[in-house]
Amino acid sequence: MTELFRLSGAVRRDPEIEAWFAAPHHDLRRLAQPWFERLRAAGPDVGELLHDGHPTACVGGAAFAYVDAFSAHVNLGFFHGADLPDPAGLLEGAGKRMRHVKVRWGKPVDEPALEALIAAAYRDIRARLEGE
Repeated sequence: MTELFRLSGAVRRDPEIEAWFAAPHHDLRRLAQPWFERLRAAGPDVGELLHDGHPTACVGGAAFAYVDAFSAHVNLGFFHGADLPDPAGLLEGAGKRMRHVKVRWGKPVDEPALEALIAAAYRDIRARLEGE
């Protein structure tokens, strides 16, 4: 079992995250918002905070996913993505643990597969917390 990435200060609804999504001149943040809503809905114990300027979802203070908006795409990132099942091959990255999915305007998204990744990431962090 790998060490968890712990963050303090997560709350059920963080006003700073609402402000992040509402910032003017950041249209791609609005593309990220529905995916962050899905992270929020992953379980009743999901908390959130801004970490390094990115909306981040946690369970018990352990980060499991984040969103970020760039100039041409949105990343939906998973802190233990390298260990998640990904039969649709959506995950990108070559790091030791983290993986992300890129979402772009006008490009189709395999929503069921991405929702399955979110559910798997939530189950994974819960299992890791129970295993401590």
